[in-house]
Amino acid sequence: MATKKPKTSAKTSKAKSTKPKTAAKTVDKPVSEAPITKKEEKVETVEATTKATSSCFKGFFSKKYETNEGILTVFKNPKFYGALVGEILGTALLTIFFITLSFTNIASIANYAFVLVAILIAVYAFSGACLNPIITAGMMASRRMSVIRGVMYIIAEIIGAWLGWLIINLFHLGGGESAYDIPTMTTVAEGAFWVTALVELVGAVIIAFFFARALKYKRSVFTFGATISGGIILAVLFGYIVSAAFYNLQGNFIFNPATALMLQIFPTAGESFGEIIGGIGQALAIYALFPMIGGICGFYLSDFASKLSGEE
Repeated sequence: MATKKPKTSAKTSKAKSTKPKTAAKTVDKPVSEAPITKKEEKVETVEATTKATSSCFKGFFSKKYETNEGILTVFKNPKFYGALVGEILGTALLTIFFITLSFTNIASIANYAFVLVAILIAVYAFSGACLNPIITAGMMASRRMSVIRGVMYIIAEIIGAWLGWLIINLFHLGGGESAYDIPTMTTVAEGAFWVTALVELVGAVIIAFFFARALKYKRSVFTFGATISGGIILAVLFGYIVSAAFYNLQGNFIFNPATALMLQIFPTAGESFGEIIGGIGQALAIYALFPMIGGICGFYLSDFASKLSGEE
């Protein structure tokens, strides 16, 4: 008899042929977030704006000069005395040409522009060419210069203006009757105090603003000098137009307190001592106080615009 082959069990064959089942993947469904309300969105926008503004104005009032410069260290630096000499010489030259060039027409103002550029370029390496107490006051207030350096600069600028006036006066005395008359400031007309003071204020803002902007281009000395010169000429044109065309004040503006002191701004006679003191106070307010306030405003205006624009 023929023997039958043993049959493999169905279960075994099925077990061999079937593949192991892979575990089913579980997918997490995203949890639905609560919708952002308009109030929350507004709060987030305000916080972002506040943060951006605070970071933008970070360091606005920080020192911009050497932190170790003080009354005990500044006089030990030989360069400091060179800076004072530069301020004296530069202010003396500015005073000489301010006195000799009368601003009676556009040509004389244009000539003054070339003089300004030459003096600023020549003196810049010594002291930074402030040459004006309104610039020095703005540099101190905006913390670009230490107080002790600023005070000494102002003293040097007054000495320089006096030296320039003295040189011109010596030539005037040597020339006799035919000599060129040294101009002096006329007494401010009654009721014209605020007009003259505001002209000095606005002109000082313009000059200080241009000086602050010129500091951004100090790598190019010619650009530095041309920028400042342009600002001074704009201020002179502004004062000339407003004082002469609108109020007939005959150009009663200077925009430099150091030079103003040399042009006899103080009254020398009056009906009483109180009237003389009042005239001195009025002259100091117009030609010293208001211009210095304008100088401070001009520097901070430049810093404010620079921070808002994100300028490096």
